Amino acid sequence: MPDAKTGALKGITVIDLSRLLPGPYASMILADHGARVIVVEDKRFAGEFFPDNAVNRGKEHICLNLKSEAGKKIFFELVRDADVVLEGFRPGVTARLGVDYESVRAVNPAIVYCSITGYGQSGDYAGIVGHDSNYLSVAGVLGLIGEADGRPVIPGIQIADMAGGGMNAVIGIMMALFSREKTGSGQYIDISMTDGCLSLLSLALNIQQTAGQAVERGNWFLSHRYACYNTYETADGRYLSIGAVENRFWKNLCDFFQVPEYIPLQYDDARRKEILDFFEQQFRSQTLLHWQKAFESAEICWAPVKDLSEALADPVFSQRDMVLELVSQQGRRLTALGAVAKLSQTPARVSQFPPEFGENTRQVLAELGYKDAVIDDLAGRGVI
Repeated sequence: MPDAKTGALKGITVIDLSRLLPGPYASMILADHGARVIVVEDKRFAGEFFPDNAVNRGKEHICLNLKSEAGKKIFFELVRDADVVLEGFRPGVTARLGVDYESVRAVNPAIVYCSITGYGQSGDYAGIVGHDSNYLSVAGVLGLIGEADGRPVIPGIQIADMAGGGMNAVIGIMMALFSREKTGSGQYIDISMTDGCLSLLSLALNIQQTAGQAVERGNWFLSHRYACYNTYETADGRYLSIGAVENRFWKNLCDFFQVPEYIPLQYDDARRKEILDFFEQQFRSQTLLHWQKAFESAEICWAPVKDLSEALADPVFSQRDMVLELVSQQGRRLTALGAVAKLSQTPARVSQFPPEFGENTRQVLAELGYKDAVIDDLAGRGVI
């Protein structure tokens, strides 16, 4: 049995039909903050299920065949008293299964129903398949990642899935739940991961419109064009980043390297290459550790470029409960990333180990009133 829930969303029940990353990431955030999340998944996908995937922490998991009438009956029994349904199928799939918003709303008019797809429920691209890199490409984000005159570089994290889809799904769900408090009515939420990616270009669009020229990959105000906002290699083959956007921080950097003449030339295009070359030579002359010690007392916007293991080992993340260890009842240990939103009165709780595939099926069915013999029969017929 899951631990008693606490948090801002205590009392909220989420039925999660989504798979892979965008939806499960969204429902993880909801679970962290106290929602009861029941993941519903067909046994066809058991081989693709990662039991120790921390994105499933704090949830319950049931196996249910929604293509069967008995499976759909159980689903509607679940949603009758639920608050949120989350799904990530391609447009039209839930309608074919008979578990779409209109069908669910007929049973529970207060339901908040959220669909996460690559391109949304409408528009010319609605039915097209894709993955993170494709959504970033269409939205114009991938075109801005990489070196100038080089090919676009696929980032090592899933920006479209998590920032474009998962986070916006949480925002939409929370707004819909807030609206329901006032109106009593639920509503449908259409989340396009590509829309979410496009929304990340607000500053780039503003810069482009203000400057009157195209924002180019690896060659604009916040992407390697100027020395004040760049990355530099050190003598030991490591890298550090400089983020001295404001002139006062740029002044501190120039004063540190005793080049006050560069202070008024922060964004001077005529001498841009000269200034870049100077700082590249300076940083390459010493190791990363040297710069770390040298900058300890300096008011300079800089940081070492860390890999994942180094980031996880940084004490600041343990201090802020962002790197945690989950332990299963069998003693398995799993490193998990903490909840970002730190609420003072209703803090998130990250403690429950991710469930096994179908681990909570019998428990949830028993809560719905199903007897052991009936549950055994459903299992024998492949419904669960």
